[in-house]
Amino acid sequence: MTTKAADVVSILTHDHREVEELFEQLEAARPDDVETRRRLTDQAIIELVRHSVAEEMYLYPATRRFVPDGDKIADRELADHATVEEIMKDLEEADAADQEFSTLLARLMTEVRLHVRDEEENLFPALSRHAGAPELADLGEKVQAAKDRAPTRPHPSAPDSPTLLKILAPGVGLVDRARDHLSGRGK
Repeated sequence: MTTKAADVVSILTHDHREVEELFEQLEAARPDDVETRRRLTDQAIIELVRHSVAEEMYLYPATRRFVPDGDKIADRELADHATVEEIMKDLEEADAADQEFSTLLARLMTEVRLHVRDEEENLFPALSRHAGAPELADLGEKVQAAKDRAPTRPHPSAPDSPTLLKILAPGVGLVDRARDHLSGRGK
């Protein structure tokens, strides 16, 4: 018996729930527990970067292809990603004991939650209506593979072109994972 591959919407929705769980843990953490806040924030950034790169490589090109007004929708989603990536870069450099860290973290959670709600209420249903099950399953496989090779750190100046991401992301991801291993980040 073969198992059915998860479609792109299921995979990305699952990612959203994982990030929300990290956000809830962050909200529950004591403000003075800087080690926990840093660890959870780093883990959220890792997951968000991997997720974003995969979306930029496959979801948004599919949105442009299948969904009416897909160019407009994809452009808005990419703009959301750019905002979140800048916040993540600032968070990465901020001291978890400083008020700036808390401010940035609150902004990140707000921006991500708005983006997730928009995708789940608008983009995902539209894509599901206009793309067939085989396309959604194929996109799911591609997104999962992309997440496995994606960078784990924000790179706001990196291109968001799907073609360039497919070329550059695996190499950048390898370097990021090596840095994470050496530093202990994301454990």
